[in-house]
Amino acid sequence: MLTKFGRWVSLVPKRGFSTSTSFQKGASEEGVKSMNLCSAINQALHIALDTDPRSYVFGEDVSFGGVFRCTNGLADQFGKKRVFNTPLCEQGIVGFGIGLAAMGNQAIAEIQFADYIFPAFDQAITDQFCFQIVNEAAKFRYRSGNQFNCGGLTIRTPYGAVGHGGHYHSQSPEAFFCHVPGIKVVIPRSPRQAKGLLLSCIRDPNPIVFFEPKWLYRLAVEEVPEDDYMLPLSEAEVIRQGSDITLVGWGAQLSTMEQACLDAEKEGISCELIDLKTLIPWDKETVEASVKKTGRLLVSHEAPITGGFGAEISASIVERCFSRLEAPVARVCGLDTPFPLVFEPFYMPTKNKILDAIKSTVNY
Repeated sequence: MLTKFGRWVSLVPKRGFSTSTSFQKGASEEGVKSMNLCSAINQALHIALDTDPRSYVFGEDVSFGGVFRCTNGLADQFGKKRVFNTPLCEQGIVGFGIGLAAMGNQAIAEIQFADYIFPAFDQAITDQFCFQIVNEAAKFRYRSGNQFNCGGLTIRTPYGAVGHGGHYHSQSPEAFFCHVPGIKVVIPRSPRQAKGLLLSCIRDPNPIVFFEPKWLYRLAVEEVPEDDYMLPLSEAEVIRQGSDITLVGWGAQLSTMEQACLDAEKEGISCELIDLKTLIPWDKETVEASVKKTGRLLVSHEAPITGGFGAEISASIVERCFSRLEAPVARVCGLDTPFPLVFEPFYMPTKNKILDAIKSTVNY
């Protein structure tokens, strides 16, 4: 379990986002409770609804807890006018959320699986209307000259492998949204991170897509402060110090990468492991400083390798650190195939694949 947390630094303005949100310092170590990632998400939503009467949670089946039970009990406590079900229509969910946020509310929309976020993405293809996320939410502030915005919109959605999800319940579509100026993309790795980052996303003055690693909903358990706290966006965290190679990842993939680091250490290789946490706008400075120290970089994610966000990280680091690199940048990612069912173990960027890439990069 990854439980190390970085120092507090104020959010650095990047890529033209509104940055008026002020972050409070992280919660104290008193009043902590052991909980899984699902419960941490539920607690964050409870705090958001309790502290802001303009907050609303909505999506398919959320009034009775949702398919993963992350919204369990919220409708009973806050009423079905603030926590309510929607029709099975992702473009309608996001479109409604944009309008609700544009009226000054905190709209917390749930897309039941990240695989189903595409109808909200490609509504122009399916229904001959605007792309809700790409052409509406992301551009709302820009096209109005900052007179209007839908910055109160947060889209929660579970992503990634789960062991038996197959084609339509296992995908990692984060790279699609990283290509869109005007929205932020955030992915937590653990319960404590999930709660703090989700509250930051809900209160951030920009629309955000918050991907939740569903593999960890029940598996990841750690001590989480029960009070209200936020963790900074766009600040990567070095969760393991090293000197021979830098590894960069996010979400559920971090635990696999840490296992590879431990095995590499047994063979005399010192790995530095970085959790990006926010993909857009991402913390280039932290990754750059690490690569200049180690001279090597490996990026790993579940999404297919071609066009994955690892390619953007690789290109940026080559531009910034070319003269310091001692080996080509390595990427250990999902395969360029539809997500398989029975062949999922072959598709996934496993510990052994990462370990082989570490050794080949260090020995280049």
